[in-house]
Parts: sequence; C-alpha cells; structure tokens
Amino acid sequence: MNVAEEIPPSAHRLLTPHIRHGVEDDVAELLRIEQASFSSDRLSRRSFRHLLTEGNSVTLIDDAGGAPRGYITLLFRADVSLARVYSIASAPGWQGQGVAAGLLAAAEELALAHSCVAMRLEIRRDNVSSQQLFMRHGYEVFGEHAAYYEDGMDALRLEKSLTARLRPQLARTAYYPQTLGFTCGPACLMMAMKAFDPVMLLDRTLELQIWREATTIFMTAGHGGCGPYGLALAAHRRGFPTEIYVNGDGVLFRESVRSEEKREVITLVHDDFVRQVHQAGIDVHHKLAGTAELDRCYRTGGIALVLISTYRLTRERAPHWVVLTGSDERYFFINDPDQANGRAAEEHINMAILKQDFERMARYGRKATKAVVVVYPPTTGTDAAEPNA
Repeated sequence: MNVAEEIPPSAHRLLTPHIRHGVEDDVAELLRIEQASFSSDRLSRRSFRHLLTEGNSVTLIDDAGGAPRGYITLLFRADVSLARVYSIASAPGWQGQGVAAGLLAAAEELALAHSCVAMRLEIRRDNVSSQQLFMRHGYEVFGEHAAYYEDGMDALRLEKSLTARLRPQLARTAYYPQTLGFTCGPACLMMAMKAFDPVMLLDRTLELQIWREATTIFMTAGHGGCGPYGLALAAHRRGFPTEIYVNGDGVLFRESVRSEEKREVITLVHDDFVRQVHQAGIDVHHKLAGTAELDRCYRTGGIALVLISTYRLTRERAPHWVVLTGSDERYFFINDPDQANGRAAEEHINMAILKQDFERMARYGRKATKAVVVVYPPTTGTDAAEPNA
C-alpha cells in the first residue's frame, strides 16, 4: 500500500491548491521532468510506477497552470521517525521560480503529519544550486557518502529538524554539555538543578563533584557511570527533593562488565546507595515510568532525568542520561548533554522525539533496564524558580 493512503485525511488539507499527490497517470510527465533535469542517476518509468503505486513513499506534484511544474518524492520507514527526500526536480523553465521551495515546504508539512521529526537527503557535491536551496530552508550538512553517484561523484548528507519550530511549554532548563564521555548523569542533574536555582554556577568542578558522588566506579570498558540512586542522593544533598523509578530491585549496570571482581564492586556501591537512599527518605518506585508517568511528573513541576539507550541516536548501544524538558500530545522534548556526535549545540536542546519512540529508547541492556530520577524545586535554601512558567 502506498504510504499516502495511510496519512490522516487532515494531512492532505495541508497541501496548497496547486500541489497534489501524484498518481500512476503522472508517470509520463514525471519522466519528462526527470530527463530534462538529470544527466545520470535518473529514475526510470518502472521506478516511478513503483513509487507511485507500491512504494513506501509519497510523490507531490506542482501542477499550477494545468501542467506539472515539478515534483518531490519522499520515502518513509515504518520504524524510523524520519522522512527522506528521494528526488526533487523542477520542469524546464521553472527553475528558480519557487517551485522547488513550495514543494519542499509541502513535503515537510506532510512528513510532520506522518509523525516524522526530521527530513534527510543526499545532494551531489558539485550541485551548488541545490545545496543552496536546501540550506536556505534550514538544512545542514551532517555527513557525506564517497562515490555515491554513478559517475563517482560524492554526496553530501543534509538534515533538517521538522520540530524545531514547535513551541510547547518547556521547562526553563539551562543547557550544560558533558565535558567527559562518562559524565552525562551529572550534566543532566546540573541542568535540572539550574532550572530551579538560576544563580547556581555550572562548571566542570561541580560536574566532577557530582560524578564522584554518584559513580558506579566501573562501567563497560571505561570509567563508571552514574545510576539513579547516586544521582538522587547528589540532588538530595544539595536540597532538591527527588524520587526514583526503577523497574525492579536488581543491581543496575552489573552486567555491563565481565570481570567478576568489578561486578562485586558495582554491587557493593549499589547496595550502599540503596541504603543511603532509604535513610534519606527518598521515594523509590519499583515500577515503570512510562509516558503517562513522565507527563505527570513534568506537569506537576518536576524535571525528569531519563536513562536511555543511545542506539536510536548514535547506533551505538550505551547507557545515557537525558533531561526531559517538556511534552505535548505527540512529543517529548529533551536536552541531550552529549555533543560528541559533532552536531551543532542547538540541536541538542529541546530535541523532539515521538513519544512511542522515546518509550523504546528509555531502556538499556538485555534486561531492558528502565530508570528515571525526578528532581523537584527545593523547599528551602535556594531561590526556587517555577520550571514550567
């Protein structure tokens, strides 16, 4: 089934009067535009027919004046909240007349309606005019493919967030990037505390202090990460009430190391953290903090630190802490402290992730470990600020 049939009817109303969905009868006109626009890597009649009838795709056509002036084809994947611009072209005589820009805008709206949070595409390195078009509309280069095209030309990979313009009610959470590969937990806790205490100084000294207080000592092949009990205690010591959600009472991260000696150390640290948490009176909920619970924590004034697997962000499986900064009907918004992937700093702030995707991300390891630490405004000792104001 063509994915256009699966998009809600309301999404079709987003199209302007002269932009419509392509159908099989458009193949001849699309081929004419294709032949005039490209000297290689052209889509064939068979490819167009497949894309229009059977492919997991949508083709939009600008037919102002009764004849197609251009087209754009998007590809979708059921398990990825990402749309890919597979091809875009304007008919002869219509280049530089705003046709491609109009098609791109319509495609972005359609992708959003299809629950995509970003658009990607490849562009020939020597196609400067096409690069300029996309960059004018907010696309940024994030990688390249060597010898991607038939003639050996490289391709630049571009991406644009489709949700950056969404403006839900967000926590006034300061952004602090982790400065070491193992300090995502401290960085997240610092962001949450800063939201409630605007005068708090965020620096590497505090980052490392919190890490020393909250670390498991060992983690995979490197320095120890921070678990929910250690982070909750670090916040508690600084006057911030917390609560913990964990799915079980096992030793977190124990299976991330192979050495039995290191496992024993992690177990000792874990047991000591649990004892301290109990003595401090911090609430521990041995249950999942799913979408409903995260929404409730945020709307009652808390800021949640959520343990995720980085696989959906980096294609590497590692435990990682992020900060929940807001939510709406479809998305969670997060601050990601890890800038090691080379993206611009602003792309890590209030990142929109579909709620169903975040549910899958918010677990780690073979045992699907889930952990959340919710930080609340201090009752005394600081100049508290409402995070959701």
